[in-house]
Amino acid sequence: MSSRKNRCVANPLESAITTPSERILKECHSLYVDSDHGLVKIASSLGVRLLPPRKKIIVMIMGNHSAGKSSFINWYVEEHIQKTGVAIETQGFTFITSGRKRESLTGNATLHLYPHFRPLLEFKGVMDYLSAEISTSKQKKFSLLTFVDTPGLVDGDMVYPFNVNSAITWLGEQADLIFVFFDPMGQALCKRTLNIVEKLSEKCGDKVLFYLSKADEAGKETDRQRVMMQIVQELCRCPGLNKCGFDMPTIYIPNPQRPSRCVNQIDGICLTIEKTINQAVQKTLNQLEKDCDLICSTISSRLAQDRADVTHSKRVRLRSFLCGALGVFLPFLFILSFIVSTFSTEQLGELLGEGPARTLTVFTGVVIYLWDWLPEDGQVLFVIIFGAFCYLLLFLSKYFAGQRNKTLTKKEKRVMTEYSDYIQDIVKTKKFNLLHRVNCMNGTSSSVQKNMTSDPSRPLEPLMQTRSSSSSSSSSSSSQDLIKNEKVLLTTIIIVLFSSWSTDLTAPS
Repeated sequence: MSSRKNRCVANPLESAITTPSERILKECHSLYVDSDHGLVKIASSLGVRLLPPRKKIIVMIMGNHSAGKSSFINWYVEEHIQKTGVAIETQGFTFITSGRKRESLTGNATLHLYPHFRPLLEFKGVMDYLSAEISTSKQKKFSLLTFVDTPGLVDGDMVYPFNVNSAITWLGEQADLIFVFFDPMGQALCKRTLNIVEKLSEKCGDKVLFYLSKADEAGKETDRQRVMMQIVQELCRCPGLNKCGFDMPTIYIPNPQRPSRCVNQIDGICLTIEKTINQAVQKTLNQLEKDCDLICSTISSRLAQDRADVTHSKRVRLRSFLCGALGVFLPFLFILSFIVSTFSTEQLGELLGEGPARTLTVFTGVVIYLWDWLPEDGQVLFVIIFGAFCYLLLFLSKYFAGQRNKTLTKKEKRVMTEYSDYIQDIVKTKKFNLLHRVNCMNGTSSSVQKNMTSDPSRPLEPLMQTRSSSSSSSSSSSSQDLIKNEKVLLTTIIIVLFSSWSTDLTAPS
């Protein structure tokens, strides 16, 4: 594991083309699906099921027919991918995503591209109305999301080839964002749309966002306000949608040839998508941390359980050995006693030697003494009871042998230890680096620096401490110099006095 070569995740050209968020999501995804040391493979070997994170967020767009769903996708991608028109153009589910080349997929190929949408096969008839459009566009944040264009919803005698309500509800549960478009010129108050929206709002209300599309076609501002009031009133009649903080921005596809004075909040959708992408990156890193902790805790518990199993197996093995040894030794000693009794002491000494013969005679003598102590009519009963007791010992030996728990082999323990070291040293380190990149990308480091410089007292503290320390050091050094000078002066005075005293003693009287 330690000899594993570090591989480059992306080449320089790909790094220049892709965005930082896209690279982070791809690197997190590669940590899960790596063929040699992927977290999914490691967890599978431990009996834990992990799902790799998605590299893109899912944005589902729903609404009545001719609500501008496909037009919005074409505007966001800046490429004519979906058909647009007044009639029902989208009859099934279409996944629009980015790729290296322009492709159109259907049915099985779509599910192969999106394996986590395979439960759609449970909805009868959906398979024939499932497709995917892959575009090479890199506009806006399209490389980090997948649009799900849903069938236009209408009331009346319209019959869908599959259970459209259940299919849209299930897809909405898998999506990260759900955009509901209401068309002021069409069937904005479609009952089928309201029923589906109410179900989605109950299960995932924080992901459902409402928009009044084609707002520039609603006429004057008063007409537009009247339409919005009607839609809001109809939505509030549904118990699951009557909530506080309701918002329905007005959007339309900007057309330079046909300017409009209507407020266009379509850029707010782009900001919402970008915010969700940033949250998805953070959630992916948090999930990576949780999965690493889950694998490490599973390995620790497995190793701890293995140590307990080894101790239990040793105890059980000892019991099994003792019972088996007694079950074999006692009958052997009983039979050997009668065989030895047929030989004299001299014969045993010649065969075995004096020491072993004396020891064997003592043991067999005890058995023969006990046998002679039994009455003759009870000897048969004793043999039966003795045989049953020996059989019981052998049965207990086999029973204890079956009570041993399965323990890990040395190779399995070594592999688990390597897995734990790999996650702690490689995966978590990489996760920390990715988190640091996210913080730098979000400007966290710059904000921290700004907070540090915004507080005027903080930069002065080190300077004041330096000044105080320098002043204290200078004062202490000056005091030390003064003491040193006093000592020198005192020593000089003592020397002068001593020299004058010695001169007086040596002078002639």
